Amino acid sequence: MAKRDYYEVLGVQKSSSEQDIKKAYRRLAMKFHPDRNPDDAEAEKRFKEASEAAEVLLDQEKKQAYDQFGHAAVDGSGGSGGFGGFGSSGSFSSVFEDVFGDIFGGAGAQRGGASRGSDLRYVLTLDLEEAVKGCNPNIKIPTLVQCNDCKGSGAKKGTAPIDCVQCGGVGQISARQGIFSIQQTCPRCRGQGKVISDPCGKCRGQGRVEEQKTLSVKIPPGVDSGDRVRLSSQGEAGTNGGPSGDLYVQVEVREHNIFARQGEHLYCDVPLNFVDAALGGELEVPTLNGRVTLKIPPETQTGKQFRLRGKGVNVSQVRSGGIGDLYCRVIIETPVSLNEKQKDLLREFSKHGSEKQRPQEAGWFDKVKGFVDTLRD
Repeated sequence: MAKRDYYEVLGVQKSSSEQDIKKAYRRLAMKFHPDRNPDDAEAEKRFKEASEAAEVLLDQEKKQAYDQFGHAAVDGSGGSGGFGGFGSSGSFSSVFEDVFGDIFGGAGAQRGGASRGSDLRYVLTLDLEEAVKGCNPNIKIPTLVQCNDCKGSGAKKGTAPIDCVQCGGVGQISARQGIFSIQQTCPRCRGQGKVISDPCGKCRGQGRVEEQKTLSVKIPPGVDSGDRVRLSSQGEAGTNGGPSGDLYVQVEVREHNIFARQGEHLYCDVPLNFVDAALGGELEVPTLNGRVTLKIPPETQTGKQFRLRGKGVNVSQVRSGGIGDLYCRVIIETPVSLNEKQKDLLREFSKHGSEKQRPQEAGWFDKVKGFVDTLRD
């Protein structure tokens, strides 16, 4: 039976890049590998066919010969179904190792050595005032630190880890997977190449112990919910002498009972009695730096917003921008618990009122009348 065209096997074109060919082979190898399809002769056949095609098309010399003369140019080198002689580029070897690592959970990985510790995250909840002005709180972090007794080696003081007898200290062992002979991580030493015969009593051979650290965190002025402060090397200790991870302090700002914040601006609702709203007056309003006097013009309507420049949040230390503003929205209060004299005064006032003194009311009823008229038509 004639062999299928290698480009057809992988589903690529002659003009396809080496990266595209790798991706195509990788996809097919993951799908048809015998260990993922046990007792499936068709899948094994498809896997060998794809591997044979990739071996040729990922070797520039073989690919050039195949493009010119077809299968006759590579039979005996690439057409054998074996994997010896990948040419000078080593492209097929590397892509096969990538696929193999995905299928077998990392076989062929490098011998384990020093590794960086994990990063940690801590959520720091602040009041609005603390977030706006900045603060320097102390936080307690449970983390893994290097064991002082064994200095991180995991071996009892006065001893040291020894070479693993199963892998000879290389961290890998040879194993057979179908038609391949491959390297796998040594199960005894887990790729470290060393084992601890006499573990440290304090850390039980782990090289790290759990400890609660107290750290001082400098929070710059202007932070907001979602902002993060990075403390370098304050995460978990590394293994085998590796560097520590980092600690990320994530800020969350509590809801304030007066102010709402949007970026660098602050917003608040201020109650206003109806007499001051009608006649005008002065009103004391709060800011984060104390009270200020707000002048209320006559005939102020509820919902009117006043802007106090520079009374917001200074965000210049944490992001682009400067000092925001404070926006005060007045909410006119209807008086309650009126006595009879107050009620009589209001009734008298109402008798002498006119529509011109209630512009919003008059305008609203005009809109209602127009709407009702359209329904009648």
